[in-house]
Amino acid sequence: MNLFFRTRPKIPTSTALEIDGTTVSIAVKVNARSKSYRLSLPATGPVLTLPPHGKWAEAEAFLHRHRGWLAARIKRAPAAASFAHDGVVPLRGVDHRIVATGKVRGRVELAELDGERVILVPGEAAHQARRLVDWFKSEAQADLEQRTAFHAGRLGVAVKAVRMRSQASRWGSCSSSGNINYNWRLILAPPFVLDYVAAHEVAHLVEMNHSAAFWATVKRTLPEMERGRAWLKAHGRQLMAHGG
Repeated sequence: MNLFFRTRPKIPTSTALEIDGTTVSIAVKVNARSKSYRLSLPATGPVLTLPPHGKWAEAEAFLHRHRGWLAARIKRAPAAASFAHDGVVPLRGVDHRIVATGKVRGRVELAELDGERVILVPGEAAHQARRLVDWFKSEAQADLEQRTAFHAGRLGVAVKAVRMRSQASRWGSCSSSGNINYNWRLILAPPFVLDYVAAHEVAHLVEMNHSAAFWATVKRTLPEMERGRAWLKAHGRQLMAHGG
């Protein structure tokens, strides 16, 4: 065999690790901007990131060295919330119980049953989670379009489009062309949190960075920005676990 032509092991899209008797699936990604191997735990599950010229053997060794770190983080990670019948989810910061109506047709609606706030979800059980997420997205679209327009007017900038996304670790993003993407899960948080993210992203149309001037811009349109920022730091990870 000619060793000079031996091919490098192909980097898989996922791998598995045994942790406390349970097989944990780990997504594998190559990031062009990474300079080293990295292990993270977003709400969607563990991710092993490799730099562009990373080797799989080195990545595996790195993963096994950090098995203890991952095990400790998994134990502290919030459990994924259920969007099934009788599950409880927040809407604009207030807990609501999910109630399957049993009706084949109809719209998702809000109601109150026996003094409890509920979300009535029609359709077959297999499709209820998707229908609920679609409804959350439409609610988030309406709220975020309104708050985005408000802050754009205050800062004198133009927003081209507002779209909802399902990012695993980001609450929003803004392009220099004026397109803003938001994470639909913001509709689950208290309104002041959604307002903070809207102010944050619109401020990027003035300062496309996170400099002192940028934060001053956010504060100019939202003087109480620290309230929403602090809430996301404290509860953001738990919020990301919904509808994963």
